[in-house]
Amino acid sequence: MTIQRSACLIFNPVAGQGDPEQDLLNIQTLLEPEIDLDIRLTTPEVEAGQLAREAVERGVEMIIVSGGDGTLSAAADAVVGTNIPLGIISRGTANAFASALTLPDTIEAACQIILQGNTKVIDAALCNGKPMVLLAGIGFEAEMVEKADRETKNRFGMLAYILAGVQQLREFETFEAQIETQDKIITVTAGAVTIANAAPPTSVLAQGPAGIICDDGLLDLTVVAPANRAGAIASAYHLLQTALRGDAAERDDIGYLRARRIKVTTDPPQKVVLDGEIIGTTPIDVECVPGGLTLLMPVTEEDQPAEKLEGLPKLRVEPKV
Repeated sequence: MTIQRSACLIFNPVAGQGDPEQDLLNIQTLLEPEIDLDIRLTTPEVEAGQLAREAVERGVEMIIVSGGDGTLSAAADAVVGTNIPLGIISRGTANAFASALTLPDTIEAACQIILQGNTKVIDAALCNGKPMVLLAGIGFEAEMVEKADRETKNRFGMLAYILAGVQQLREFETFEAQIETQDKIITVTAGAVTIANAAPPTSVLAQGPAGIICDDGLLDLTVVAPANRAGAIASAYHLLQTALRGDAAERDDIGYLRARRIKVTTDPPQKVVLDGEIIGTTPIDVECVPGGLTLLMPVTEEDQPAEKLEGLPKLRVEPKV
C-alpha cells in the first residue's frame, strides 16, 4: 500500500491572465492522484503569507503555492528556516520568481517537478528583519516596480514593467549611498543599488556579477552609477547582455561585490522594493540566511547520484582487501 503525501495548496485566484477555476482544476487533476491537497484560497483580507504561516503552525508536510511573484514570495518568506519543502506553480505576469530559481512557468511542468519530490536547499535572507528570497532594490528598480500597477500589469503583462522603466528613465535621478559590509564601507553616487539572493536575467539591475549563486552563503550587490539618462540606458542594456551571456559587467559605472551582510544608507532616503513589493525607504540591513529555504526543484546533473547498485538481481558487494 502506498502512503499518500499531503500538502497545503495556497492558490491565488486573481493571479495571471488565465482562467483561475480551470487552473485550479488542472492542478488538482495533476496532483491529487498522489498528493492529498488541503486547498486554501487567498483573498483581499487573507494573503499568502498568512496562509503559509498558519500551515506551518499546523505542522504540514509540504506547502505548494500558486500565483504571481508577490504570492510566491510571501509564501516562501513564511517558510524560511522551517525545513518545510515548498512547491512553486507560477501563474503571474512576470514569473521572475520561477525564472530566478530555474523553475518552469507552466502548470503541467511545475506539477511534474512537485510530483518528483526532489528537494534542494538554497539561501534566503533577512532585510530589516523581513524574509527575502529574491532581492531588495533601491532607487530605480523600486520606482519602476511602483509604477507598474496592477491594472497595467493585467492589461499589458510583462510589457508593464518595460513601460514603467521607460517612464522612470524620464525622471532619472541619482542619490548618495553608503554601503557597509563586514570588511569595508563604500560611498558612491548611484542611480540604483540592488542586493540579490537570487534574480532572473530580466532583473537587469542585479546582474553585476557573473551569475548570481543562490546557495553560496553570500549576497550579490550591484551598484549602477550612470552620469545621465543615456548612461542609464547603456548600463541597463550592458547588464542584460552580460547576464544572458553569463559574464560579469565591465562598464566603469557598474560595480559589484559579494558579502554575507550588507547595510545601505542613502541621502535622500530612497524607496525600497523587497521581492517585488514596496516596503518603505532606506536605510536597509540585509543578512544572508544560509540554507534557509527548501524548494521542490528539477533534478539536475549534480543531483544525480554517482552510484546506484541496489536492486540488481543476486547483488553482492564486498569490500576489496
